[in-house]
Amino acid sequence: MSSDMEVLYQERLHRYVTAMRNEKPDRIPIRPFVAEFTAKYAGFTAQEVTQDYNKAFIAARKCAADFDWDAVVANMVWVWPGLTQALGLKYYSVPGVDLPVNTGFQYREPAEEDAFMKADEYDLLIEDPTAFLYNVWLPRVSGDISPAGEPTSYRNNLALVKGGMAMLQYFTALGPQCAQLRSECGTVSAIAGIFKAPLDILADKLRGYLGLSTDLLTQPEMVLRACEALMPHLYNVALTSADPNKQVPIGFWMHRGCVPFISPRHFESHFWPTLKPIIEELWRKGHQTLFYAEGSWDRHLDHFAELPERSIVYHVDQGDIFLAHRKLGHKFCLSGGIPNFVLAYRPPEEVRQYCKKVIDGVAKDGGYIMDASAIMQDDTRVENLKALTDFTREYGVYSSASAAGAGSHTQVMPAPGAIFEEGYGMLDRLALARKVGVCVPWEEKRLEFPEILGNEDLVARVWTEIEGLGNMFIWQCLLSF
Repeated sequence: MSSDMEVLYQERLHRYVTAMRNEKPDRIPIRPFVAEFTAKYAGFTAQEVTQDYNKAFIAARKCAADFDWDAVVANMVWVWPGLTQALGLKYYSVPGVDLPVNTGFQYREPAEEDAFMKADEYDLLIEDPTAFLYNVWLPRVSGDISPAGEPTSYRNNLALVKGGMAMLQYFTALGPQCAQLRSECGTVSAIAGIFKAPLDILADKLRGYLGLSTDLLTQPEMVLRACEALMPHLYNVALTSADPNKQVPIGFWMHRGCVPFISPRHFESHFWPTLKPIIEELWRKGHQTLFYAEGSWDRHLDHFAELPERSIVYHVDQGDIFLAHRKLGHKFCLSGGIPNFVLAYRPPEEVRQYCKKVIDGVAKDGGYIMDASAIMQDDTRVENLKALTDFTREYGVYSSASAAGAGSHTQVMPAPGAIFEEGYGMLDRLALARKVGVCVPWEEKRLEFPEILGNEDLVARVWTEIEGLGNMFIWQCLLSF
């Protein structure tokens, strides 16, 4: 890496982190979440960047370098069919396979009667969520993996081995991609890790939206207990996949927990009580969470304002960014708010006008990151994204700030007495929960050995580390793929 590129990277990292801490950097950082747009810009089809992640990496780097952005996601075309097809997953449509080559991948939700978790299976999930995923959920979402208790098959064994190896291959490739963004483009990798709310997971991948909606009315206590059982596991995935340097936030994709998908009453009784403690606990560990609020979450801004100062970055999609600024801007950085339809269908001058409106309305005191409202697909016009970039770079300058001290910005945590009061976070749940992060704990495996002749701590450590890979595999399948 050239020294000039490293200086540029450190300047951008300092700018990005400063804004996320709701402070004023030298200028507004630009962090577009670009997906299939990168394919169009780089001359690839959607099929190519979906099925060949190396082309997706190339496209992301080309956009980062050519547009001169501060931060991007290493690969926003996230779902790799090499893994999903290896596992035989049923719930994806793939460009070039069952979709046109320039249509982004699609999630196919099953009919209510075919939900991947049945209405009478809450007790099974609550008893041991990891075992439920392996024994019940995975065979149902896969066309190749046999249900527990049924004869195995060649395709079953292949799917499990190929799926695990494919995940290892893909995740191993992401590290060098982030390094190349840094060394070749001077660009920050915008997020690290993954998190979803317990109720969203039930709606997305287990009961389905219709099934969960029914359950909230017919068996609300079971739904709440299931959310509570999922909490420590989802927290563990977020924490173990987060940025170890505690600089970039954990990505939190918000799906079906807002009004009108659920009622205000169920938000307050189910969604928020099982989400808020996780975000607090992540902040206790020094990790911000990016609330990527897909849809409109305006009804819930007062609840989000209950979170500790600077613990989140709030991204505005279809909500009112000016309302979000009034409700949250004193505590949290905001991002987004530039409508995708403007970037897709309006002239560049209108893009510039909208950017000015947002910058004037929410960014005067810092704490804002420029981005579109939602992930950009191939309908975003190149000239419009260039207009957004150029205008923000020219207009979004803070004359009273500078890039001095680039690279020296460290995580700023509130004073312990301010947030570590009784009832904060989820330490009580972590203490009471079934052990997380492993599938078969060492204490259970140890019973299979009459005696251990050497160093038992070494045997236990290796067992636990490898068990952790098995745990990571199934929870990443649930959250990421």
